[in-house]
Amino acid sequence: MSEQNKQHKSKIGGQALIEGVMMNGIHKGAMACRLPNGTIDVEVWDKKGTVAWYRKAPLIRGVFNFVISLKEGYRCLMKSAEKQMVEEDEENKDSAENEGNAEKEQNKDEEKSESLSEKAMSAIMGIVMVLSLVVAVGLFVFLPKWIVNFFDFLTVNRFVRSFSEGIIKILIFIGYLAFTTLMKDVRRTYEYHGAEHKTIACFEAGLELTVENVKKQVRFHPRCGTSFIFITLFISILVMCLVPFDIVWQRMLSGIVLLPIMVGISYELIRIAGRYDNPFTKILSAPGLWIQRITTKEPDASEIECAIEAMKPCIPENIEEDIW
Repeated sequence: MSEQNKQHKSKIGGQALIEGVMMNGIHKGAMACRLPNGTIDVEVWDKKGTVAWYRKAPLIRGVFNFVISLKEGYRCLMKSAEKQMVEEDEENKDSAENEGNAEKEQNKDEEKSESLSEKAMSAIMGIVMVLSLVVAVGLFVFLPKWIVNFFDFLTVNRFVRSFSEGIIKILIFIGYLAFTTLMKDVRRTYEYHGAEHKTIACFEAGLELTVENVKKQVRFHPRCGTSFIFITLFISILVMCLVPFDIVWQRMLSGIVLLPIMVGISYELIRIAGRYDNPFTKILSAPGLWIQRITTKEPDASEIECAIEAMKPCIPENIEEDIW
């Protein structure tokens, strides 16, 4: 790679998918998934030429970029799940082509049924997403405030209360992540997460994107979503110290109303952590990097290959455009 590309801080980010990786670059986005037949399927799309002002304005941009990244990540995640069914669908299609005309009507009915099933699945996934949001609000907004109320010494003033609620949130978050590692499929997704981080690190180091070079990189990255969530939880402690309410429902409502502010501040901090390397950013990144020991695992060669294929289309021709 060219000399100008050595040891630079890239803007490219990504996300682990089901048997794959998604990458987001300056001009292009891409996802690469390992299909059941062993091949790698790559999709590439163009990014919008101009970025709206609200996605560039400090503090404000954090909320919008976070929501947009969630939406795009969810879309790619669903696509990656569908790709795991591609082999079975092709086998059914080949089988249908070999059948006589007498069964064509039956096949049409089956196709209609499959179409309805896909719609039903989309509806189910929408319901699951809403339920997940409700559970998240319950775990991270209501539960900590409810638990603190059982201990009088934690409610002596709003500073002690806010600090206690924040620590409980962080413990719930870490406990939840640790629990997910017990699931085989989730653990494999964490391996793809590691492959994503290692591939970005390899690119930032100015090395050729090969499996051997990627393997040598660390699997932790300061711009990771895990670090972002931790910073948001920490910022929530500081922000909630300013809330004068003591009643649970009032504090819960305040936490929801103030969430955009917390996200906006956290987004700016994660950008600083990804751009600079100094004592402040090292302290800022340390807890998130430690938690990434849970959410990232060492990937194998096949997982790294997917991450590389997703990364390549996202690298701009002019590397200067990708430097922070």
